[in-house]
Amino acid sequence: MSGIIGKKVGMTSIYSADGRNVACTVIEAGPCVITQVKDKDTDGYTAVQLGFGERKEKNTPKPLKGHFSKANTTPKKEVVEFRNFREEFEGQVALGNEIMVGDVFKEGDFVDAIGTSKGKGFQGVVKRHNFAGVGQATHGQHNRLRAPGSIGGASYPARVFKGMRMAGRMGGDRVTVLNLEVMKVVPEKNLIVISGSVPGPKNSVIVLEK
Repeated sequence: MSGIIGKKVGMTSIYSADGRNVACTVIEAGPCVITQVKDKDTDGYTAVQLGFGERKEKNTPKPLKGHFSKANTTPKKEVVEFRNFREEFEGQVALGNEIMVGDVFKEGDFVDAIGTSKGKGFQGVVKRHNFAGVGQATHGQHNRLRAPGSIGGASYPARVFKGMRMAGRMGGDRVTVLNLEVMKVVPEKNLIVISGSVPGPKNSVIVLEK
């Protein structure tokens, strides 16, 4: 599966070929440097490790410095591995080579976008699980409008089952959005425009897989 690492720039809308106004996300994808090449003989599977974004030299551990120096590149902020990348890009896959967005994607392709959703902190059941609340404030219920209500526990099971929909931390999860159409590719600016929204705030890291 081939792919590339990018940074979310923001959202816009463009007109499709059939005249629809489509909400799109703009991603600055690449250039990514090949920092490691794995094959079946040494690693048991084929994969390519890509690096994206610059990392300060002083904040990079020595083992990582050595890892990046093998590829003759500066330390990278993000490193992601893509399996079976070599099958489609046999000529371009070599340690230290750059992979550009135009090498991987073209207009009309469908991609999967992976990112980390925005963290919402500790939230109640109405926001977190779309509970409706009590829905009325009569009969002395002045502070129960957004309460979760009873969960039905008694002497058995005397505990809360895992997965029970209750208040808790919301967001900050790894989220994958499938089958987003590539609306436009701008190779000279390393930009790719894909339909729909992708998880995460602006400037967050997005992994695109094909």
